Amino acid sequence: MSKPDAGGASAPASNFIRHIVENDLTRGTYATRRWSGHPGPASVQARAQPDAQRIRTRFPPEPNGYLHIGHAKSICLNFGLARDFGGVCHMRFDDTNPTREEQEYVDSILDAVRWLGFDWGANLYYASDYFETLYRFAEAFVEHGLAYVDSLTAQQTRELRGTLTEPGRDSPYRTRSVAENLDLFRRMRAGEFADGAHVLRLKIDMASPNINLRDPVIYRIRHVHHHRTGDAWCVYPMYDYTHCISDALENITHSICTLEFEDHRPLYDWVLERLADFGLLVRPLPHQYEFARLNLGYVVLSKRKLIQLVEDKHVDGWDDPRLPTLAGYRRRGYTPEAFRLFTDRIGVSKENSSIDLSVLEEALRDDLNERAPRRMAVLDPLRLIIDNYPAGAEEQCQAPNHPQRPEWGKRDLPFSRELWIERDDFMVTPPKGFFRLTPGAQVRLRFGFVIRCTGHDQDADGNVTAVHCEYHPDSKSGTPGADTYKVKGNIHWVSVGHAHPAEVRLFERLFNVASPGTGDHDFLLDLDPHSRRTITGRLEPSLAAAQPEDRFQFERHGYFCADSVDSTPGAPVFNRAVTLKDSRGR
Repeated sequence: MSKPDAGGASAPASNFIRHIVENDLTRGTYATRRWSGHPGPASVQARAQPDAQRIRTRFPPEPNGYLHIGHAKSICLNFGLARDFGGVCHMRFDDTNPTREEQEYVDSILDAVRWLGFDWGANLYYASDYFETLYRFAEAFVEHGLAYVDSLTAQQTRELRGTLTEPGRDSPYRTRSVAENLDLFRRMRAGEFADGAHVLRLKIDMASPNINLRDPVIYRIRHVHHHRTGDAWCVYPMYDYTHCISDALENITHSICTLEFEDHRPLYDWVLERLADFGLLVRPLPHQYEFARLNLGYVVLSKRKLIQLVEDKHVDGWDDPRLPTLAGYRRRGYTPEAFRLFTDRIGVSKENSSIDLSVLEEALRDDLNERAPRRMAVLDPLRLIIDNYPAGAEEQCQAPNHPQRPEWGKRDLPFSRELWIERDDFMVTPPKGFFRLTPGAQVRLRFGFVIRCTGHDQDADGNVTAVHCEYHPDSKSGTPGADTYKVKGNIHWVSVGHAHPAEVRLFERLFNVASPGTGDHDFLLDLDPHSRRTITGRLEPSLAAAQPEDRFQFERHGYFCADSVDSTPGAPVFNRAVTLKDSRGR
């Protein structure tokens, strides 16, 4: 966990990647970098000029879905390193699979990164910026006898690929001549062949123990419309080929990714080293570093599973507050500061582990405890009648907006003869240690008067419908002599005549087990059918003016946020972001 510096800000936590960056800067590892022979469009070259003592990182999402909490860790790491070491972080979209990509996803990703508090400035890139350069580089591999056009079917390719314990076997098309390969590849680009008729593969080693080096496919035919390049291309590069070259063209120094790409690093290096040998790239080349991805309990972060949850309507869209997308967390009431605090606390390592969701929830509590104004809200209302308070009379009680921030001032709470209290604050036959309202007992109405319970009303089924009491007129909080009343109980309330009725959504975890879908178990069977409960709360009147994304602590209930989608002027809808305590750990 980071420690606050003298100015109160958090100092970045040390980790193995930070040590690597520090050592590279000390040694001047990238001090001699200059532009490659084929840097892509001139606009890209102008924006990404190298700097002798400047690191460059990147965040390279695919625009085929909304970002989730796992991406937040990568965003904070890459942008945070660039910020802390005076470098630059590039925002780059890996838009090489047009069958799954949409502008909606591009817009949502940019919005999420900005919301987390990071800015890429002029350094916004797309892999599609480099399609022409990537194609020319592929021709260079063909010309040097290191790539060939393969005409096997997908099934035949799988059969020849081998296994983890058995080497692969050469495709019969591996011996095609350079001239034939170049002709076929150019005809692929020209659109002469149907999808799946041919692919372009690198010629590396079909006997390699690393399957990623067994002649990987680097181009496939796709006659589909691309969201940026339109119909200009019908051959599209694969991720492993595109990613490393994009890093090199942008002069990325530290290419940071998660551990599942560790076995891909030899291919990353092989492609870049060969292109440098051809004279198309210059050294020093980017280097890939891997860290453990975020595994969070009680959520699923698989893009396939998230898409299934959305498309099958198990949730209400990508920004459903129960979904672990950044859009969903934001709508629920999470803050970017809480996410940055969370990623700092869990750190960066090379060992996979699972983090309990309570760690993220605690980061939010710690953040909102400092920034959220306090308000009173009754979520399960029971009428309280003060029989000796004058009918029709009302007055104001004062409550601080934040108990630790006197500079935030106080607010007025209207007080009247009839109040709403929480139903569980009254019991006819209480257990031992119950210090709230019971027949004959006295409690203090928070920021108000001391009352004594004199009776209650019940319906035909025995349900309590109202509680009666008497108040002590000289016991009002903040007035002389009020502290002479010593009571153990303190309950919150809202005036019936002034309360603002509002829709309040109480969210629980979307799944009721820590590891949904373990083994062959269908993860949908682990959905909690009670993950959302909607009630009508009675809120103090000031909350009627809450604006979308305003956050408050509802005293005793937790932290709540005015919904950014369904709230309307004068009628906010509130989402519970998190309880005051970990209710599962009580």
